[in-house]
Amino acid sequence: MPHSENSPRTVLVTGGNRGIGYAIAEEFVALGHRVAVTARSGEGPAGSLTVRADVTDASSIDAAFSEIEQKLGPVEVVVANAGITRDTLLMRMSEDDFDSVVNTNLGGSFRVVKRASKGMLKARFGRIVLISSVVGLYGGPGQVNYASSKAGLVGMARSITRELGARGITANVIAPGFIETDMTAELPEATQAEYKKGIPAGRFATPAEVAKVVAWIAGDDAGYISGAVIPVDGGLGMGH
Repeated sequence: MPHSENSPRTVLVTGGNRGIGYAIAEEFVALGHRVAVTARSGEGPAGSLTVRADVTDASSIDAAFSEIEQKLGPVEVVVANAGITRDTLLMRMSEDDFDSVVNTNLGGSFRVVKRASKGMLKARFGRIVLISSVVGLYGGPGQVNYASSKAGLVGMARSITRELGARGITANVIAPGFIETDMTAELPEATQAEYKKGIPAGRFATPAEVAKVVAWIAGDDAGYISGAVIPVDGGLGMGH
């Protein structure tokens, strides 16, 4: 186990089977933490425990937590990362396109955090990290549903901070910009170049760059930061 300044914690990353979630789980494993991931399919990285869960179903989340508590101990750090997109222009967006995205991204985070808070209150320690997006506050055409769900996480983290801040529990939001994942790799070269022109850093982030910020905000050194929105977007959002 590599030396880390942080005490080993029991960490849960939802949607940890691919993309940013996988990278976040990998980083916590590398730092010597006990790591579980939830996934509807697929597996988390080597060294993590994968449990099946659907974030739209409270009883499936409860079962997943019970399994993690039994095998790894009470969850001390929860990273709500599971999310979906159903991008389409407002005029074409169905009620289901809107409801399903909000129910998974915002409702899913609520269900996971609510279940995690039980153990955190008992322990008088907790790190709640909500994975949002630069789009949450910056906006994106065709993303009324997604941006609404991601902006909602800011109000959630700030309300949790006001409720639980005196109990050793922090709640923060990480807002990644464009990341090198399977999704961005599929974009045409010209589209990628166009996006990069709008990013002051001139490039997309690696998933590891997001993961390291998540690990830091969840660590012992960040205990006095709560209700913050931390962009990892190469300057794209400038605080929006």
